Amino acid sequence: MLVTFSRRTNWNAPVNRLTLARQARAGEILDLTESNPTRAAIDYPLDELSEIFARASRAPYTPDPLGLPSAREVLGGDVILTASTSEAYSFLFKLLCDPGDEIVTAIPSYPLLEHLGALEMVTLRQFALEFHQRWEIDPSRVRETTTARTRAIVVVNPNNPTGSFVASSEQNELAQLQLPIISDEVFLDYPLDARGSTFTHDDVLTFTLGGLSKSAGLPHYKLAWIRVSGPGKEKAIAALEVIADNFLSVATPIQVALPEILAVAPRIRAAISSRTRRNLDHLRSAAIPSMRVLPVEGGWSAVVRVPSTGSDEELVLRLIEEQGVVVYPGYFFDFASDGYFVVSLLTAPEIFSEGMRRIVSMIPKG
Repeated sequence: MLVTFSRRTNWNAPVNRLTLARQARAGEILDLTESNPTRAAIDYPLDELSEIFARASRAPYTPDPLGLPSAREVLGGDVILTASTSEAYSFLFKLLCDPGDEIVTAIPSYPLLEHLGALEMVTLRQFALEFHQRWEIDPSRVRETTTARTRAIVVVNPNNPTGSFVASSEQNELAQLQLPIISDEVFLDYPLDARGSTFTHDDVLTFTLGGLSKSAGLPHYKLAWIRVSGPGKEKAIAALEVIADNFLSVATPIQVALPEILAVAPRIRAAISSRTRRNLDHLRSAAIPSMRVLPVEGGWSAVVRVPSTGSDEELVLRLIEEQGVVVYPGYFFDFASDGYFVVSLLTAPEIFSEGMRRIVSMIPKG
């Protein structure tokens, strides 16, 4: 019997040339795309975290679909706990969309949303950010992208990889469209060249996302949250409770441990912020005139503009094959043209410095 699977799983992309080249270099690679802080030589208070979990593991199982009250109270406001921001998106797409409905979001952006939308049979419609002195949202582009089937606008604040915050004026313009806002704010605690503000508007239903993965540098602890505000929040929370009750996916120990983990988190954030600042400073000092490091208002990534002498894929392939250095090609994030690559500012300093030295040696000087 031939078994067919749903269209949700139709992601059979062939192995690309960059992956094959990376596999061929094996252990010789300098990876400037590292985005997992637990693998980036960050100093963690491991003994303290272990003791917190040892205490939390004694708790009995008393599930609450929205999350344990003790965990929600320490976060403040009207929150729902999830196991990850990906699950938070999944819950919100279930809440707001029927199959075939649409979500509007910006590019360049990390490609995860495309997959999450497809798993919920939701279509992503994208508008382009505009780069002037900074990456900006043009409200007219957003308006042109919406249709009768648009159910929400997703913003990433600050954006990944451009690092641009959603400015207050942009928040006001988006709120005027009177569509629910999903604001992914996992990098909000990591300002660099600017400071951002959370997306809250009394006149529009808003869902802001956060989690331990970034705010505490603990992606393996698997706890995130949705903060609900604006008109209709009571009905939205009630409906999210129904959705969450069918999964009960957040483990009890992490919920019990949350107050103590949040007390430790500022120290971990400080270590990560020190790393990203150091690497951004080094990137700017190492750049030659033909390289332009674009503004980085916040987050863990930096975008570099270089002369477009070929495709981004060809540039990154050469970096792997000739220099043993891995960076993200611009097309990975849907940049509109060639001539971009992206690096992770989380990378261990010695790897970042040597990787940038090799990259600079390959970039055309003119």
